[in-house]
Amino acid sequence: MTTLTSPHDLLTAIPFLIGYHPTDSLVLVSLSDESVGMAMRVDYPKDIHSTSAHDLIDSLVMHLVREGGDGALVIAYSPMDHHDGELFLSFVSSALNDANIQLREALLVQGGRWRSTLCHDIECCPPLGRELPEISASRIAAEQVRAGRPMPYLDSKALVDSISCLELSVDPKFLELVSVPVTSQKEGAICVIDLASRFISGAIGSDIASDQELSAKVISALRDIQVRDFALGSHSESTLQIYSMMWRYLMRIAPLGYVAPIACLMAALSYENGDGALANRCLDRAFTDEPSYSLAGLLRRVFSAGWPPESFSSMRLDLHPKVCASIFDSAHPKTVSPN
Repeated sequence: MTTLTSPHDLLTAIPFLIGYHPTDSLVLVSLSDESVGMAMRVDYPKDIHSTSAHDLIDSLVMHLVREGGDGALVIAYSPMDHHDGELFLSFVSSALNDANIQLREALLVQGGRWRSTLCHDIECCPPLGRELPEISASRIAAEQVRAGRPMPYLDSKALVDSISCLELSVDPKFLELVSVPVTSQKEGAICVIDLASRFISGAIGSDIASDQELSAKVISALRDIQVRDFALGSHSESTLQIYSMMWRYLMRIAPLGYVAPIACLMAALSYENGDGALANRCLDRAFTDEPSYSLAGLLRRVFSAGWPPESFSSMRLDLHPKVCASIFDSAHPKTVSPN
């Protein structure tokens, strides 16, 4: 994330950090040596005095501690029927202080207006607040779009809709293609490489029938754990956005029973890219498709523990050569089997 130099920058950055424009939310952003780190969003509590509300605050602060943050930015998007936003922010401030984390900024947003609860200059932060800044024309938006990030979704529903199933996922002819097993892990991995190459070259969509056949092979092959783990480490920093497009597309066209592996791939890539909101929504799709899918459970624990994306990326890079050796250096092809 780019440098944040003002409350306007922070308010503009939050939708990019969590993937959509938040409402009725509490958002905490970790800082380490002035660098922006993890952003976390939770629902605004119905009762800020409840034990569950204070447990929620403590949990968020512990995530910041585990990440090694030395500072925090906090924004309360207060519901219109609440008048306790400033008090709620003071509770968060106390918890941060107890953890020796410096509160750098605390903003209260309500009814399309904002003010800083740390600023006592009524010229800068009048009691009724200032209008929220327009995101699309901001410096933050320009820098994020240049970096390949899409504009934030309007709300969480729009984010969920962006990864929901498409009509092709229930097409009997496409299901028939997907149900044909790939003969070996090596063939499955090669299909992943071939499909990625089509996305990278921009050739996807030029031959619908061929694209669907290859996509079906990849969807089928990813049910095998080794092929899935090969796919997990296949992208590089330069191809991350391309692979994101590919996994999103495959997740949306995958028939019931084939979604979980692809949703986990999309979740892992999104988390590595700093998009925790999208990562967790993808895991929701994985659990809906297969409630006991082991990788989805592992990723949920990793995300909940607040692992730095860099640590996850390092683990993936360490695993990938071993998976490649297993798939491509084996003397005998291995039959692809479902997880």
